[in-house]
Formats: sequence, structure tokens, C-alpha cells
Amino acid sequence: MLFILKNSWALLLGMMLLMVGNGLQGTLLGIRGAIEGYDATTMAWVMSGYYLGFLVGTRRIAAMIRRVGHVRVFSALASLVSAAFILYALDPSPALWVAMRFVIGFCFAGIYVVAESWLNEAATNETRGQALSLYMIVQMVGIISAQALLNLADPAGYSLFIVMSVLVSVSFAPILLTVSTAPAYLTTKPMTLRQLFAISPLGCVGTFALGGVYAAIFSMASVFGTQKGLDVGEIASFVAAIYFGGLVCQFPIGWISDRIDRRVLIIGMTAAGAVASFGFFFLPDRGPLLLVGGFLVGGIANPLYALLIAYTNDFLDPADMPAASGGLLFINGLGAISGPFLIGWLMTRFGADTYFLYLAGLFGLVAGYGAYRMWRRPSRRAGRAYAPVLPQSSPVALEVAQGVAIDWAAGAVPADQGELEDDAARA
Repeated sequence: MLFILKNSWALLLGMMLLMVGNGLQGTLLGIRGAIEGYDATTMAWVMSGYYLGFLVGTRRIAAMIRRVGHVRVFSALASLVSAAFILYALDPSPALWVAMRFVIGFCFAGIYVVAESWLNEAATNETRGQALSLYMIVQMVGIISAQALLNLADPAGYSLFIVMSVLVSVSFAPILLTVSTAPAYLTTKPMTLRQLFAISPLGCVGTFALGGVYAAIFSMASVFGTQKGLDVGEIASFVAAIYFGGLVCQFPIGWISDRIDRRVLIIGMTAAGAVASFGFFFLPDRGPLLLVGGFLVGGIANPLYALLIAYTNDFLDPADMPAASGGLLFINGLGAISGPFLIGWLMTRFGADTYFLYLAGLFGLVAGYGAYRMWRRPSRRAGRAYAPVLPQSSPVALEVAQGVAIDWAAGAVPADQGELEDDAARA
């Protein structure tokens, strides 16, 4: 790990600053939308813009990198993000916010590709798994830290939008002044969705449903908080609990998944998520228990993405794993785009408490479909190791994760490879 910090500290620091800015904007917009009088349906349009932009960006960014190079693409996209954060406050209208969210989603798709390419280039075969784990931890810590900044200024003013823009602008310096030119970004030949579904129906259905879950817990959580009458500090704590749960549970669940039937684990986790969410729907006054609910939902949902990828890989040859992961990334993006519309309509029509009912429904869908697949096809013993990867990761990180998983499964990783994961689990 010390080798990674020595060679990539500037990149990791810059990415953490970027994630602080990005994590702040998602929560802040939900709060500011309530101040401006926008209902949940309107905010659903706003929040979906990011995922649509991200999905388009994953399809277009490769051509941009090949044409002008990593450094220029990163500089241009990060500058656009900084400008978009300022424009939020210029005219707090839904149309502008949707456009800015689209731009920011598109830009972050490219930023992740460039940053993850540089990180991959700086790592060795022996440290690549640790680099991926540390990169994920830095991202999550940045988003969790962002929630504390909500208390620095009035969300109805301009200050917090300026803070977001400054954070992104400052993040350029450590990254661009230290990294070298990254290798050429080569895209994998895609696998059709029909082929992917034939290989892993549960992987496809699960990642689509999880896209809707992620959109709810990572974008609409602050909208839920404002509709429930929570103050800024309570909303920030609720969102931070979601991300903290995802960070803490990622590695223990990964460790378990390599030792039992992954499909049983997927069913058990989603069933637990459905029961927990359904229970919170009926609690009249959640109070501090809301933080427990956020931790549980985030802790269950976040590792499921990597778990579903690992489960799908169990049915694939190594050469097909990157293409399949790219397909699952696309399916997850479709779910994330559509999710806010459904939950926004439910919250507008039936009240904020349907937030947890929506989560229970999606978790229950995955659990039920997983049980059906258990009946349709025999279980397969885990053949590829679980590698931590986040839903917002680019195809570069997914391909790195596949390589790490193959090495772990083959026993090619040194014995100290798991030190970072063990430390994270103990934390």
C-alpha cells in the first residue's frame, strides 16, 4: 500500500477533492430544490440527468481520448464540471439543472476513465488490486466528507455552489502536475444484451434493479429528507450513513462471496434489504433509527454491484469478462435513469414514506428472481474472486477489476494482497 501512496498520492488526493465536490452537489440540489418549491417529480427529472449524461459519456469518451489525449480530455471535462457547479446558482430552474446534471454526468464518465487509466498505469501487477481498493475507499471517503460541508453555509445562497466549484478547480493541480501520459484507451468489443442475458439472467435483472436502487439512495435521499421535514444536518447525516454503510460492508461481503454460493448470498442480501426497507416504511417516527436504515440500505446495495459482476463472471471465460462487465454497466445505467422517475412519482402521489417502499420493492424483485433462477438452473461454485468496484466506475476500472479477480482466483496475488481489505473491514 505504501508503494501505491508514494506513486499515486497526488492522483488519489485530486480524486478525493473531485468526489467531495460531486458528493456535495447531489445532496445540495435535493435541499435547494425543496427551498425553490420543486416537488419530487421535478427533482426526479433533475437527478436523472446525471445518469443519462454518464451513460452517454461512457459511449463517447473513448473517441475523444483517442483524438486529443488523456490530459486535454481531463482538463476540459474538469473545467466544464467546475463551471456547471457555478451555473446551478445562476438560475435555479429545473431546465438548467437538468442540463447541468447531464453535462456533469458526461464529464465524470470521462474523468473516471482518465483517472483510472493513470492509476492502472502507475500500479504493478502485484499492487493493482490494492490500488483499486484504495481508489474505491478514497472515492467513498470524499463523498462522506462532502456531507459535513453542507453545514458551512445556507443552502439557499451561493456559497456552497462556489465551494463545489473551487474544490473541483483545486483538484486539477495535484493530478495534472504529477501524472504521466496514460496508455492508449482501447475499448473491448461489446457483448450484445441478448447474449449477456442468456449467460446470466440474474446478473442482468439484478444490475437493472440496482440501478434504480442506487438512483434512489444516492440521488433522491436528500429529496426524501426534505419531504420528511429533516433539517440540513439530519439530511447530511442520513446521506453520509448510506455511503458509510457501503464502505464498511464492501470488503466483508466480498470475503463471504468467495466462500459460499454467490446466488444464495445475493438472495439473502436483497431479501434482508427488502425486509429492512419494508419495516422502515411502517415506522411512524424513525428519529435516530433513520441513520440505521441508511447504513443498512447502503451497506446492502453498494457491494451488490460487484457481487453481481462476480456472479456473472462465474459463467464466463476470462476473455469475455470485460465485455460482459461493460454490458452490465450499461444495464445499470438504464436502471439508474429510470429509477428517479418512478420514485419521484410515488413520493409526489403518495408521500415521502414510499421512498422505503420503493426500495423494498426493488430488493424484493431481485430476491424473488434469484430464487426463481435457483429453481431454473443449478448453482455454480464461485470460480472468479470478488473484486471491489463501484457503480460509478468506468469501463477501465471494470477491466482492471476483472484482471485482479482472475489473478486472485488463480492464486497469483501475493499473500499480503488482502492487508488493505482486512484493514478496511476492521475499520
